[in-house]
Amino acid sequence: MNNMIISGLILGAGFGFALERAGFGSPGKLTAQFRLTDWSVFKVMFTAIVFAAVGLMVLEKVGLVAADELFVPPAFLGAAALGGALVGAGFAIGGYCPGTSVVGLMSGRLDAAIFLVGLLLGTWAFAWVFPSVEPLTVLGEYLGADTLPDAFHVTDLVINAIMVAAAVAIYILGGYMERHSACGPVTAEQAVNGSTASQS
Repeated sequence: MNNMIISGLILGAGFGFALERAGFGSPGKLTAQFRLTDWSVFKVMFTAIVFAAVGLMVLEKVGLVAADELFVPPAFLGAAALGGALVGAGFAIGGYCPGTSVVGLMSGRLDAAIFLVGLLLGTWAFAWVFPSVEPLTVLGEYLGADTLPDAFHVTDLVINAIMVAAAVAIYILGGYMERHSACGPVTAEQAVNGSTASQS
């Protein structure tokens, strides 16, 4: 195996371990996001996006990353909205996303195994019907720009400052809603133990 595969396996295993210890292998904790009683998933994922965006900007400024060498896929807004809605529906109904279903499976959860089988069957079915639905995958292409700075004619710094402010607002709003929820957020210990009942 080459170094890229080895590093990917190591980082993937570490990421999966962190997700499990945070309780993200539990559908109870994950679906609590949709009930707005536990904002952990949103906080973690949005923080990762902001961290990556700011980190990429810093690496570009110090000359370690060349912006013109980065591949930015076309912005298919309609396809992104449709795909996001379908993934969100599957997340809300099944209690897992592709990554967390693997975490749940490695933790010995039967429902995660069933979800993962459904995911694989769905992937196979999508590949089978792809020629018929391919136009949907390029729906609503935005030709004006492929990045937010280009679309709004501002600098990377402005967009990242807005994202950092949004992250702070999400932490404040999420914390407020968690504290004032009737059941409260699911703790990592409760999620790992398979319980979703709040102790508050």
